[in-house]
Amino acid sequence: MNEDVLPAAAAALERGEPAALVTIVRSAGSTPQRTGAKMLVYADGRIVGTIGGGCYENDAAGKAREAIATGKPALVKYDLNDDFVQESGLICGGQMEVYIDPIAPAPSLYIVGAGHVGWHLARFAADAGFRIHVVDDREKFANRDRFPGAESIAVEDIGGWLHQADLPATAYAVVVTRGHTHDFDAVRALAARDLRYLGLIGSRAKVARIFDALAAEGMPGACLERVHAPIGLDIGAITPAEIAVSILAELIAVRHGKDASALSMKWQRQRR
Repeated sequence: MNEDVLPAAAAALERGEPAALVTIVRSAGSTPQRTGAKMLVYADGRIVGTIGGGCYENDAAGKAREAIATGKPALVKYDLNDDFVQESGLICGGQMEVYIDPIAPAPSLYIVGAGHVGWHLARFAADAGFRIHVVDDREKFANRDRFPGAESIAVEDIGGWLHQADLPATAYAVVVTRGHTHDFDAVRALAARDLRYLGLIGSRAKVARIFDALAAEGMPGACLERVHAPIGLDIGAITPAEIAVSILAELIAVRHGKDASALSMKWQRQRR
């Protein structure tokens, strides 16, 4: 039922849910479905539409879930004469190829701190395809005039709001507040979360103090090791705009699975 598949894909993108579109791109001989048949597969295994049923559809659905996890498309060939298909009783005598295309929604970027760096980062990251969410406790900085394109703006106690917020595992979070206390509260609320990216601005000395304080409270070392801190790539950034560029460069590298460790400014905490 192709008429259901594309609206379902559009709805998934709209609500920020990753999925994969599976399409028969070539068929020959007798096959259960013709070229062009589609199904949509969600990360949890739910399916909309069909490419013909049977174990090859189950196999394609499994490969679709792999594609969602890796972000990489795949072209898969099926021979409907082979033993793989005979197990399901679907002996059709044909061949087909399916193209599996992961459709990743624009990732959400939570900018914690609406000061100069956060303002520049919101502008640049929106142009790079991130969905912007801003968190700050100062309405003077966190408002629609300064962040007209943000999907949400929260003017709340930073630590309290983050503790309550339901951030998806695909989210990116950047902590660029105006002071040590707010940075500490934000990282305390986020470090144990399963996030795609968490970064903290600041000098190595400040990062070390925050990490040591969190460790003293019982924060597991594995959680702290996931934090990109100091944040950004080492490109010699000085101005707020340049720092925002260095942060965005790191976000883009993470988004596309590129190893930017040679330029990373991330500090490695010494184990005791």
